Amino acid sequence: MARYPLPELKDLPEDIRTKILEVQEKAGFVPNVFLALARRPAEWRAFFAYHDALMLKEDSGLTKGDREMIVTTTSAANKCLYCVIAHGAILRIHEKKPLVADQVAVNYRKADITPRQRAMLDFALKVCLKSDEIGEYDFAALQAHGFSDEDAWDIAAITAFFGLSNRMASFSNMLPNPEFYLMGRMPKAK
Repeated sequence: MARYPLPELKDLPEDIRTKILEVQEKAGFVPNVFLALARRPAEWRAFFAYHDALMLKEDSGLTKGDREMIVTTTSAANKCLYCVIAHGAILRIHEKKPLVADQVAVNYRKADITPRQRAMLDFALKVCLKSDEIGEYDFAALQAHGFSDEDAWDIAAITAFFGLSNRMASFSNMLPNPEFYLMGRMPKAK
């Protein structure tokens, strides 16, 4: 990221520094996305406000694992190394399946997921690649698996938001932290 050097934590506004330190405390490291986007504080705040509104939403028919599965699948379609690796790690943890992230990143149609999750990912991938072709049939396919119209909105919003994230990470050559590669693959040492 030589073109866009990471800012020093000490040079960031207090609110951003505090949030990054909270993430570091929880994760054990600072994910590169937090520092890379912090070079523009107003954009950082807007990005993470929308991220949190989508990914931490309590009243949704989507589980945390579902959301990470959407991010991993659509990030793979967008060829975003950072998001596939980072969100794949979080997906493995939420689903408690060490192989699932690799499977959905390569071909979710052959992954060890439920038919409901496959329908969700069919919809997400269509939003990602052909949103102009979304029609009533697509909503009906989701409804057949118990998804509401609000769930469809959540799937589309997550897909669209991470389209932005994928493009920012890719163009800036944002690389995944090494810690992400092993997360969720092996049981935690006690």
